[in-house]
Amino acid sequence: MTGTGTGAAHGCLFDAARACLAAASCEEKLQRTFATAAAFAAGRLAIDEGAGPPAPIGMPGRPARPLLVHPRELPRRGLGSDAGRAAFVHAIAHIEFNAIDLAWDAAYRFRGLPGDFYADWVAIAADEARHFAMLRERLRALGSDYGDFPAHNGLWEMAEKTAHDGLARMALVPRVLEARGLDVTPGMIVRLRALGDETTAAVLEVILSEEVGHVAAGSRWFRWYCAQRGVDPEPRFRELLAEYARAVLHGPFNIDARSAAGFSDAELAALRELASRTPA
Repeated sequence: MTGTGTGAAHGCLFDAARACLAAASCEEKLQRTFATAAAFAAGRLAIDEGAGPPAPIGMPGRPARPLLVHPRELPRRGLGSDAGRAAFVHAIAHIEFNAIDLAWDAAYRFRGLPGDFYADWVAIAADEARHFAMLRERLRALGSDYGDFPAHNGLWEMAEKTAHDGLARMALVPRVLEARGLDVTPGMIVRLRALGDETTAAVLEVILSEEVGHVAAGSRWFRWYCAQRGVDPEPRFRELLAEYARAVLHGPFNIDARSAAGFSDAELAALRELASRTPA
């Protein structure tokens, strides 16, 4: 099976995805991501159905900075100053940098799936790389750069916890951790506009509109996995939330955006119920 597009395949998507994961510098991560996504779209990378199992999950390539700390150790800064906005943009950029690796790990780790699965996550990796580049440009305009502030590793820790099971990965990374952006970003856009920072607000609007589609891909493939296993998705989602995600559930939830991203009424109710039991 080959990637989407035309042309003779002359490389393996799994090898290319692993190389993107291994890239340590921001520049190499972006260059490899954009080149691999373009090659796959042009049909130059094959989905090798005879490939062996993926390597055990480990930390992807990362630059030496930012320093990774516990979320409680991250300083809180207001948006009213350039320094505060830089810290905020850095936090979002860090999420997007992690999201590049999360998309590549999904494309690399989970084997024997329909071609559309790989097409989705390759395209998402390229989107996340573009988001990171936009945020890094804004960060530099504010006098900082990626790595200048500490950050946390929560997104990748969830990837490690779900590396054994694509169903759990689809349920918990795009539909819980990444979907958090759907909840908080609209309010951040309003606050930034009130402060006169139209530039950062415009970047976040682009990211918000595209992240709905990314979370929808998680919903789509979570339900695909459930259908393959004869599992009812709504009770299974509730079970996974209780098992893995209780500590990271925080309302309020953006009901309209989450509905557009494939959440059912029952799933939204489960999120609200578990979030109400989560200590602040």
